[in-house]
Amino acid sequence: MRLIVGLGNPGSEYALNRHNVGFMAVDEIVRRHNFAPYKQKFSALVSDGRLGTEKVLIIKPQTFMNLSGQAVGEAMRFYKLEADDVIVLYDEIDLAPAKFRVKFGGGVAGHNGLKSLTQHIGNEYHRVRIGVGRPVQKNQVAHYVLGNFAKADKEWLLPLLESMADAAPKLTLDKLTDFKAAVEQKLAKRAANEDINEQPKQAVTKADKPPKAPQKAKIVKLGNPFAALKELKNKFTK
Repeated sequence: MRLIVGLGNPGSEYALNRHNVGFMAVDEIVRRHNFAPYKQKFSALVSDGRLGTEKVLIIKPQTFMNLSGQAVGEAMRFYKLEADDVIVLYDEIDLAPAKFRVKFGGGVAGHNGLKSLTQHIGNEYHRVRIGVGRPVQKNQVAHYVLGNFAKADKEWLLPLLESMADAAPKLTLDKLTDFKAAVEQKLAKRAANEDINEQPKQAVTKADKPPKAPQKAKIVKLGNPFAALKELKNKFTK
């Protein structure tokens, strides 16, 4: 079993904070891979399902960010898991918006959620760092991460979350570099499709128009590739 942890703060007032991008990422995995509905357990919201052949428990600590390790530690002890079985998704101010990195172990770089995790489970866990950027003034960091994403951020955030969810089965592999490569490939494909869809339409003259067909052609409407993220999209436009 793998334990995938999204970091954030509980409550609707924090839902769109930059600090809550870990919650957003695991929520999209739960939606797209038909995990069980969240239940309260281990001082957290917990959902279970499968990614590929691997059984997975997704957990969103409800203890607030600086106590996240308590909930994760409880879950690990209950299922007899090791720190190496844990994958944490969280916001990273040292990465530009839309960038992400994967790593194993390392420092906590002042992140209160990671500090708590390391105190409770040690340092040897896997990490997916989701870039949110940092403010110009160092003393504005707390205000910045507890501020909401701007509406313009949805242009990169929604495709990134969806691509991460698509590639989530590779999160259960020993090499998270495979997950990173899969996400980058899906992002590139989405960007290419958007470029094609945004090509300006060429004006059609009367001479270019084909003769009228005896029967009206049937129009096939393509589905919206972002339909799965409609709910999150609507939150940004409120």
